[in-house]
Amino acid sequence: MAKRTIIDLFEGTVAQYGDKEFLVEKHGSKWDSTTYNEAKCEVLRIGAGLVALGIEPKQTISILSEGCNNWILSELGLLYAGAISVPLSIKLEESNDLLFRLRHADVVAIFVSQYQLPKIRRIKDQLPLLKHIIVYDDIALEEGEMSLESLKKMGDEVLAERKEEFLAIGKAIENDDYATITYTSGTTADPKGVVLTHRNYTANVEQAQSRITLPSDKRTLIILPLDHCFAHVCGFYIIIACGASVATVQVGKTPLETLRNVPVNIREVKPYYLLSVPALAKNFRKNIEGSIRAKGATTEKLFRFALKTAYEYNQDGYSKGKGWRFVLKPLVALFDKILFSKVREAFGGELQFFVGGGALLDAELQRFFYAIGVPMYQGYGLSEATPIISTNTYGKKQHRFGSSGQLIQPLDLRILDDEGREMPVGEKGEIVIKGENVMAGYWKNPSATAETVIDGWLHTGDMGYMGKDGFLYVLGRFKSLLISSDGEKYSPEGMEEAMVDKSPYIDQIILHNNQNPYTVAVVVPNKDALRKAVGADAAKAAELIDAEIRKYRTGGEFGEEFPDRWLPAALVIVDEAFSEKNGLVNSTMKVVRNKVEAHFKVRIDYAYTAEGKQLLNEKNLESLSKLL
Repeated sequence: MAKRTIIDLFEGTVAQYGDKEFLVEKHGSKWDSTTYNEAKCEVLRIGAGLVALGIEPKQTISILSEGCNNWILSELGLLYAGAISVPLSIKLEESNDLLFRLRHADVVAIFVSQYQLPKIRRIKDQLPLLKHIIVYDDIALEEGEMSLESLKKMGDEVLAERKEEFLAIGKAIENDDYATITYTSGTTADPKGVVLTHRNYTANVEQAQSRITLPSDKRTLIILPLDHCFAHVCGFYIIIACGASVATVQVGKTPLETLRNVPVNIREVKPYYLLSVPALAKNFRKNIEGSIRAKGATTEKLFRFALKTAYEYNQDGYSKGKGWRFVLKPLVALFDKILFSKVREAFGGELQFFVGGGALLDAELQRFFYAIGVPMYQGYGLSEATPIISTNTYGKKQHRFGSSGQLIQPLDLRILDDEGREMPVGEKGEIVIKGENVMAGYWKNPSATAETVIDGWLHTGDMGYMGKDGFLYVLGRFKSLLISSDGEKYSPEGMEEAMVDKSPYIDQIILHNNQNPYTVAVVVPNKDALRKAVGADAAKAAELIDAEIRKYRTGGEFGEEFPDRWLPAALVIVDEAFSEKNGLVNSTMKVVRNKVEAHFKVRIDYAYTAEGKQLLNEKNLESLSKLL
């Protein structure tokens, strides 16, 4: 097999696109560009500086920082030094998750921003292996810390005296050498370190390009955290492979300030595509609809009619304009010109599409973004697959709402039942894949590796099926299945997404049935919407929430969407949101189902009693009274 490491990928692009813009970053009021040639110089200085510090091949180095040029340059630099990157989420708190990862990964050095540095200072005494703390920003440093500039100056000396010796380290890296240890978010268990090799990354980039290619003169703006492999592959390694350029969000003094910079930066950068997750997609939609409402009732009514017309014309994307609907094309074009094009200006005016990942994206959200002219193409993957497995994409019959798209190539996929038998097309089971993007294993966890990768096949733990149309349909986690008392199984995630997306009164919901007589829903209400509707009346609020759920029963507004038997027969209405603070939501904004069930176990058990099954039970009313 030909050698194809991340360094080989980067070197090839520098040779072809050296003078072209690679990195774009805002300083003050000005966006500054760094070319591929300039970036390589900085990467070599960082890598050589690490060698000067005594870093040896195969040692682990972390990055804990908001997204910025230095983040990307640091990872490339440490790879040139033969080290392994351990990217970390800035949302991690030092007391538990951060300390665990740094210890578990045997981290010897860390690149850190000024805003994350206090976390490291508070725990460094508990990290005997951590010898070097490299700070990006020009601030006062403590003993044991050094600035990035100081590291680069050390690198300059190495490059002046023994450059070829240093470059030999990068050239010696092979395809199967480890590139990153990416810790899973832990939606179903404690975090595991997913070991991804250089070839895992370059293979997944090549596979992704079988579905999506990017012009070299285009930009993206990474609005997701850089630590996840979704951002790695779709955010900057694909960019490198195509010779395109990548911008990062201007970092504010607080997370909220950074968040406020996102819409401003999108307009300024004018990205060709953006990465998104469902939580972000919902926020974008909420902001769009809010701005439409602010223009008055007439504009809002016209926008609703335009959406309805576009929905009818587009159908499921795959069947766009089919049959009699071709007559709607001029009307859709008119609405696009007078309404939707104005909405797109908020995204810079050049945005062609979103790449959606992270979790299942409700088909209704896909219809919305498709209608306004910036499709959100749902993909599917997981960290253990580096992460892309399938995706919808642009082009005729290349996307279908509700699906996770067509498989990247080359890749083998099977759908297996509980007994490990392969299921025919259209039959659901566990999604199992084989390809060069399958991880090397879990760091220091051979038993979990053996359970997950069997004879080269990655058992994803996700349930789905291959449609006759050639699209993959992902239904949710095997481990999150509702299991009735008679043993029948059903995935709850589609129901949960729909209920949150379509109800103004439900912020979060988890369905639970573990071989019980009926399903129970743990509901976090939207207190503002309830207050507006019923004031402080707890009983009326409970009935309003219940009415939203009953819409999905036979005869209801959404009565055809889900089987009645799996809809909740009892509600657990709580006054505590699922959040990162209480550990019920992970760093990628996914609800950690087993932790929610454990956290509210007493309330769930109560819902299986005669009294607790009643909607207006004392505990539901108590929770609502607190909220209202």
